Amino acid sequence: MGSSSSKPAATAPQTWKAPGSASLSAELVQHLQSSPETDASRLQAIELEIQARVAAELKRLRDQESEALRAAQAKLAESTDDKTADDNSKTSYTVSKEVQALQKKLEERKRIRSQLPESLENARSGVVRCLRENDRRPLDCWREVEAFKEEVRRVEKGWVEKVVS
Repeated sequence: MGSSSSKPAATAPQTWKAPGSASLSAELVQHLQSSPETDASRLQAIELEIQARVAAELKRLRDQESEALRAAQAKLAESTDDKTADDNSKTSYTVSKEVQALQKKLEERKRIRSQLPESLENARSGVVRCLRENDRRPLDCWREVEAFKEEVRRVEKGWVEKVVS
């Protein structure tokens, strides 16, 4: 008891030795010891760099995959277009293309408001005139209203025939 000291004796700093018993330079050891960068921060920086590389590679692969998918859909559409001439089976891809083409065609045809035919304007003004004259008895204007309805039917029928053809 008491023959040994309770504090360990001060030892000299550890010297690093590479295989082959060549010692590392003192400058390198001192640089590593005085560096504010820790092993954890180095690992974190490396991890972030690896994540960035993986994300870039995934994006490149997704772009390649979507381009290949587009090319395959276009090729499939071309082959099914040939088949649809023979039979009436259509894929959703060809139907969506046709819908888009029809939508473009409709947008080109849109007009704010076209001029109404003179016969329709006359029938309309006849209804308005009759209702003003018979403001207390609007049911007396049934002839004018029927004439207006007939003109509207005629104009609608002409419009439908023009759109369908």
